[in-house]
Amino acid sequence: MQAILEIQHLSVNYRRVQALEGVCLALIPGELAGLIGPNGAGKSTLLKAILGLVPVQAGQILFQGRPLQQQRQRVAYVPQRSRIDWDYPITVWNVVMMARTASTGWLRQPNTQARRIAAAALERVDMWDLRNRQIGQLSGGQQQRVFLARALAQQPDLFLLDEPFNGVDKKTQAILSQLFTDLKTQGKTLMVCSHEWGETLNQYDRLLLLNQRLLANDTPQAVMTLDNIRRAYGENLQTANAIDAKALFFC
Repeated sequence: MQAILEIQHLSVNYRRVQALEGVCLALIPGELAGLIGPNGAGKSTLLKAILGLVPVQAGQILFQGRPLQQQRQRVAYVPQRSRIDWDYPITVWNVVMMARTASTGWLRQPNTQARRIAAAALERVDMWDLRNRQIGQLSGGQQQRVFLARALAQQPDLFLLDEPFNGVDKKTQAILSQLFTDLKTQGKTLMVCSHEWGETLNQYDRLLLLNQRLLANDTPQAVMTLDNIRRAYGENLQTANAIDAKALFFC
């Protein structure tokens, strides 16, 4: 099957630090990939480099064989909640409608179809009843679901999600997990940056273990070995030892 996303020898020097070095990987349609690694490993930088949000030092990023930046609208990004200004005065509905501006244009009122798509996205994450609420008045899990609805309303083929499970409630966790399964069934591709460990890693088709370089790229069982974990977390022995126990339980 042809890859939907190809990253070829990608290197990023970000704020005078070598954040990524020679990263190569490919994702196919309908695949759910988990991006894991220690803090500072370059996980968020990889997502931003794919999107063109940080300058690339070397390499290229292709979407179905063509430069991704020529097809940016086909890729949706859900950033970390900590990166968003939740005090900005905007409603849930308007956040989600922002996803349709590329189709309708910034100066045009959204048409009936755009409104229908946004409404369906909010229904899908159980946020329709709060559509008129200011985003700053929502819980952490609700805020995450709003930005997931915005990604859905964009109707992309590739989803990039940065720590979507971080600090959310069980209801949101369940909605996210079910949605990932549904999107895979529809042939959508997802790359999820995650700090979750243990049996939750079984939900991924493939794990990408990153620490500036791509250290492992395989099934969860093949990636989550003590040798790979020590290679990724070896500079922090306390963290590596704590994860060892989880990896043993997982394997």
